This record gives sequence, structure tokens and C-alpha cells, in this order.
Amino acid sequence: MDNYPYAEQTDNELVRLSLSDPNQFLYLSKRYEDKLLRYITRISKFSRDEAEDVLQEVFIKTYYNLNGFDPDLKFSSWIYRIAHNETISAIRKKVARPTVSLDSEDLKNFTDSFDLSRDLDKSFDRKLINQALSKLDDKYHEVLVLRFLDEKDYVEIADILKKPVSTVGNLILRGKKLFKEEYNKLIINKNTK
Repeated sequence: MDNYPYAEQTDNELVRLSLSDPNQFLYLSKRYEDKLLRYITRISKFSRDEAEDVLQEVFIKTYYNLNGFDPDLKFSSWIYRIAHNETISAIRKKVARPTVSLDSEDLKNFTDSFDLSRDLDKSFDRKLINQALSKLDDKYHEVLVLRFLDEKDYVEIADILKKPVSTVGNLILRGKKLFKEEYNKLIINKNTK
């Protein structure tokens, strides 16, 4: 991927090229494939195969709607919005409560973001973190995943979720507080057993 001929092209340049030559869309999809697959998995708790199916739908919808993309906007926000909508649709079809599966790097990023190393005496428990995240309402779950796992800034999260930046900030603050409360409850329950 790093050596492909369009690595230096911006997203908007690749969109323009894709509109004139559909084969160029491959470069855009390759650029976002891994990021979107992680995002879909994080907010849905789908298996890899299920997440790849959703990702395929994301790319199909993205390709068919390229003409409607506003080049004055950030392409990454636009495609994440499509991924968000497709994932939520798939979750509703499956009627499953989404949870998060964190790999080792995600676990470190997440715990560092919440100062859990200080607050919880370095007693990280991936299972408990996943459980605490899964207990959060979807609106908090999504903003925490976007902010601390996908490392999106407040403006991009606002674009993806179609919410005001101030609302995103409030959701993140409230979500962090709720996450810590849930995690602490789980730690207490674990230690009393």
C-alpha cells in the first residue's frame, strides 16, 4: 500500500480521480480499509466476517455516492459517517447489544486516556474494560470509541455523528465519568467474589 502510485494524493484528489476512472476508487478503499474495519468492530462487536460485510457495504455506498461528496468537507469524516450509519443499521438488523473488543494497543490507549493507570492502581482488566464499555448507552459508547480509540478530534466526531461540537464534548465528558463508574463497580464486584 505504501508504494502504490497515488500514495501522495490527497483524499479529495483520489475522489476526483475516482469519478473519472472508477478503478481509482481502489486506492481510496485501501487507504481506509483497516481504519474503518477497526471502527466497525469497535462499535458493533461483530465478528471479523460480519464487520467485513458491513465494510463492503460502506465502500459500495461510498462509491455510489461519490458524486454527492462535497470537496469542501473532509473525506474522512464523510466516509466515517457512512460507516457509522451502515454499522448502526447492521446492529439494528442483528438486534444485538454492541460491545467493544480491545486489542493490547487499544487497551493501553484507552486506559491512558482515562488515567486509569493512576485511578485504578494499574489493575487493568481487558474483560472488565470491555464489559464497562458495553454497559454504556450507545451515544457515550460511540463518542468514546471515536475519541480514544480512533483518535478523532471533536470537530470530526461532530461531523461523523451530525451533532454540535459542544454536544460531542459533553457526551465525552459524561461518557468518561460513566465509564469510570461502571469500571469501578465491576472492580468492586470482582474483588468481593
